[in-house]
Amino acid sequence: MTARESEIISLLRKEVKPALGCTEPIAVALAVAKAMEIIEEKCSPSSATWRMEAGYRIRIEVSGNILKNGMGVGIPGTGMIGLHIAAALGAVCGKSEYGLEVLHDLDDDAIARAKELVEEKAVTISIADTEHKLYVKAHIETSGEHCASAIIVDDHDNIAETCFDETVLSSSHKCDDTCTTEQKTTADYHLTVKEIFDFATNVAYEDISFILESRTLNLALANEGLKGNYGLRVGYAIKSADNEEVFGDNFLSYAMSMTAAASDARMAGCTLAAMSNSGSGNQGITVTMPVIAYSIKYGTSDEKLARALVLSHLIAIHIKGYLGKLSALCGCVIASTGASSGLVYLRGGDYEQVCSAIKNMIGNITGMVCDGAKVGCAMKVASGVSSALQSAVLAREGICISEHDGIIEKDIEKTIRNLGQIGSVGMQHTDNMILDIMVCK
Repeated sequence: MTARESEIISLLRKEVKPALGCTEPIAVALAVAKAMEIIEEKCSPSSATWRMEAGYRIRIEVSGNILKNGMGVGIPGTGMIGLHIAAALGAVCGKSEYGLEVLHDLDDDAIARAKELVEEKAVTISIADTEHKLYVKAHIETSGEHCASAIIVDDHDNIAETCFDETVLSSSHKCDDTCTTEQKTTADYHLTVKEIFDFATNVAYEDISFILESRTLNLALANEGLKGNYGLRVGYAIKSADNEEVFGDNFLSYAMSMTAAASDARMAGCTLAAMSNSGSGNQGITVTMPVIAYSIKYGTSDEKLARALVLSHLIAIHIKGYLGKLSALCGCVIASTGASSGLVYLRGGDYEQVCSAIKNMIGNITGMVCDGAKVGCAMKVASGVSSALQSAVLAREGICISEHDGIIEKDIEKTIRNLGQIGSVGMQHTDNMILDIMVCK
């Protein structure tokens, strides 16, 4: 393995990881869990059941985008939505060592105690004064007048600062030339679509076979969602024999149903983990399930599937690097663009056709806004899958949106940068307006 291949694999491992529950409330739970662990370390509570019994208060400050994406999403196993219950669960049973699976040890007793904390109004949520799109600060205040805090910033599992009784215990700073792999941003890797394609198609299979865990986790979510008991039942409805006259019995309907079903389950609080992409479980589902569905439908080898998943994941990670982890632009747009690239590869396409698929996607559904994480995201996911397959088919036919049209340029990297500018800068006012509407309802 070359040094550059090792570096790209480190990026994959950093941005593609299991996540239990929607990652915005999970980031809140993770920050709370870390603050609670500091209290336990510094105050040495005598009872092993201290978290379940003690009187403490939880105060959370979040960025507007965290609030937007945490207001309406189901929290695993609770039948409840929102950041309050997520924070309470982080205090009661969260373990920071689990990262985005911080609530892995969830059980009925923990859920009952967390609900008590919410009912007692021991959890408060407010909007932080910060320029960061992704920001969580969790404070734990004990009856003994001690206080611990933990701050998560920029990445859903990046605990950037911890404090106890106003004393800073740890603090990480902006990356410089000597930064570690975990501190690097996606932009620091200087990826291009060409390098991603070459890497995905040429790297040794044994070095990327780990990516097949995406199939294991997200396929389990899809199968769970197809039972029809989650969210808006989008995937179930598409697959239903009663609707075959509308959707047909073909690969498009199969891919749409499988991907939407996984989103149905996840957004409604299913206790199965998703394989996330760039900090988003829904994005991880959307970037992988159409590719996995194709592999199942047409019997591709594990190696070919792994290469397609690496291509799909990395294209999404690359584009997301220009947008940031949270933005007004729906992550489905980016994730389904990655999926379209993977589908082109599985259907025998080359680098130029992958570029065409990306341009077709950017010229098609760029305007889809994010109005928070919720069960309705499954409908956007289904739309993204439809566009992904359409774009891939057109690309394989030699059809590509012209550089004379809209925001598309001849150079693929310039096209991606244009999308990033629209999502991160141009839609900022839209983002603020969406949040205002949501909190005033």
